[in-house]
Amino acid sequence: MRRMVWGCLVLAMAAMVGASATLAAEIRVMTSGGFAEAFRQIVPAYEAETGHRIVIVGGASMGGAPDSIPSRLARGEPADVVMLAGDALDALVRDGRVAPGSRVDLARSIIGMVVRAGAPKPDISTVEALTRTVREARSFAWSASASGVYLSNELFPRLGLADAMRERGRRIESERVATVVARGDAEIGFQQVSELLPIPGVDYVGPLPEAVQRVTIFSAGVAQGSQQPDLARSLIAYAARAEHQPVLVRLGLERPR
Repeated sequence: MRRMVWGCLVLAMAAMVGASATLAAEIRVMTSGGFAEAFRQIVPAYEAETGHRIVIVGGASMGGAPDSIPSRLARGEPADVVMLAGDALDALVRDGRVAPGSRVDLARSIIGMVVRAGAPKPDISTVEALTRTVREARSFAWSASASGVYLSNELFPRLGLADAMRERGRRIESERVATVVARGDAEIGFQQVSELLPIPGVDYVGPLPEAVQRVTIFSAGVAQGSQQPDLARSLIAYAARAEHQPVLVRLGLERPR
């Protein structure tokens, strides 16, 4: 009898372990840089709470770089959730890459500037000061994604900096702008503040002046080919919780209004 009872207990425990393993899932998330660090900081709590494992794949919100999110999805890389600039997410919905109606806004992000650690911090507090700083910089860099598209296609040309862009400007793909500045490959660099602050070796100067600032909404959606869309929606809802506000603030982000 005792052996029978022990045998039943062993079988029950094995069944419980098996069920637990079955319930645990791997959720693949493609995220652009603007929300990437915030997401990385909330992942451990999510994994502890749910038992699921998150796999993070990085890439730009837009552009033709091989590791950009649109390029990854276009060549069929698997994903459950995508997190990127809202406009870019809407484009993926139109292209059939993201499930319609699954968009959830996660954070508001602004553009800022960095210099190499220890270097003088130039004035960018006004539009005039920003223009002068860029014009006088020996070299400057911007990203190939959402913030950089605005800077290179709209703001810099509007400020009369088209010649400076051609002569001393550099568009950065597949790398953080702050990393380029920290290495000394650019004197100043512009990108989403949330992508600048986590990088060592640079000093944050400040945001663009309000008159020329561009706010980007970073959003999440369910990848059209996800095999576990319910889990994907659950993860997105978790990422949007108000309790993550302190993480956003530390990285220069705000909750959507």
